Amino acid sequence: MKINSPLEAYKFLPGTNCGECGETSCMAFASHLIDRSLKATDCTPLVSEEKYKKKYDELEALLAPEIREVVIGVGEKAVSIGGDDVLHRHKLTFFNKTAFAYDVWDTMDEKDLVERVNKIQDFKKFYVGDFLTLDMIAVRSVSDDPAKFAAAVKKVMETTEFPMVLCSFNPEVLKAGLEVAAEKRPLLYAANKDNWQDVAALAQEYNVPVTVFAPNDLDMLKSLAKTFSENGIEDVVLDPGTFPTGKGLRTTFQNFLKIRRAGINGDRDIAFPIMAVPLTAWMAHDDDVSASYWETVVASVFTIKYGDIMILHSIEPYAQLPQVHIRDTIYTDPRKPVTVDPGVYEVGSPTADSPLLVTANFALTYYTVESDLSSNGIDCYLTAIDTDGIGVEAAVAGGQLTAAKIKKGLEDAGFDMKEKLNNNVIVLPGLGARLQGDVEDETGAAVMIGPTDSGRLPGWMEQNWPPKK
Repeated sequence: MKINSPLEAYKFLPGTNCGECGETSCMAFASHLIDRSLKATDCTPLVSEEKYKKKYDELEALLAPEIREVVIGVGEKAVSIGGDDVLHRHKLTFFNKTAFAYDVWDTMDEKDLVERVNKIQDFKKFYVGDFLTLDMIAVRSVSDDPAKFAAAVKKVMETTEFPMVLCSFNPEVLKAGLEVAAEKRPLLYAANKDNWQDVAALAQEYNVPVTVFAPNDLDMLKSLAKTFSENGIEDVVLDPGTFPTGKGLRTTFQNFLKIRRAGINGDRDIAFPIMAVPLTAWMAHDDDVSASYWETVVASVFTIKYGDIMILHSIEPYAQLPQVHIRDTIYTDPRKPVTVDPGVYEVGSPTADSPLLVTANFALTYYTVESDLSSNGIDCYLTAIDTDGIGVEAAVAGGQLTAAKIKKGLEDAGFDMKEKLNNNVIVLPGLGARLQGDVEDETGAAVMIGPTDSGRLPGWMEQNWPPKK
């Protein structure tokens, strides 16, 4: 049995509506348990009172995700992978974003290694109100020398707080890395049919998560995962092999589907996060451009279909940008519009002679308009009206953007036009032109109609601002 609705979760709560969780009622708290914005431990009576202990234990078990959640690293930079309950995000959502681990290797010159680590950890791209970043460093043993590997791991630790994947099939090499980095809780990569006993012993001794690897052999993969779990090693990641071209890529895709479907449908022996290794594209292609291109293709495919963590190589922007954008899209809850807080925002350094523009609080709309204004040096006030996260055209048609809401939005923001501005003018977006008369009546301001496309605002400003008296 799995809890899928607030009503089902409510049955396990005290029902006293005490408010200690910060919600107004136990039913409201139950709804947050389903979307994971709150945990059972946030209910003080449930956790602290003995009479609720049985209910608490049952609730925790029923709320546990079908796919085990595995934490790699420690502190603020720790990465959680897995933890999903569904095959298709529209049914609930996908919770923990695919973790991107970019590689360094132990035969690199120290200066080059540090430079590459810094490029990985410093990467960021502003998109729809947030920065898209990378997550981890995969340290590969190319030398097969435990001392060299340990030195590379140590240098990575000195350079970044990013979690690490320690990559070698040689248990002695992995042990050398763990002796340096165990306290950072790295992910071991990897245990296979030949070394599993030694790698399992390391995972147990150092209490770290581990990857089991069986290329295109799902029976062996399941057997390894089950063996590790039965020996108390539950933080397991599955690597079924990533074949980056032709029929091999098709087989890899099918393997990912089979593993995740089995896990979601209750096969606990294989209900673990899945690793993809798009880096293998570099083994299949002779030139860097083709390798980088196909690495990006493979990464995109398995971001969409159940890759919880990936090891990648190319740090060129043309490879990284598609990856971080598609990940952000897939791991955005499709049931909830992405919004900004309603209010009046300053763009640049507005003065009393600057315009006051209106837009919706749908994040993509707001940040597109804000970017077009700021990149062209237009100092102004930009008002985000609460349209329930709907864009301007649809909000006007559906009644989420009205004259009354514009007036209320300005009042709620404490923006007094008579005090703030020398002009008494509101600039509406072109797609909201039909609101002009109503806004003038509601606010007492003059209303100008801007362009339908915010990219045309610079030209519109040159022709129409300041307004003629």
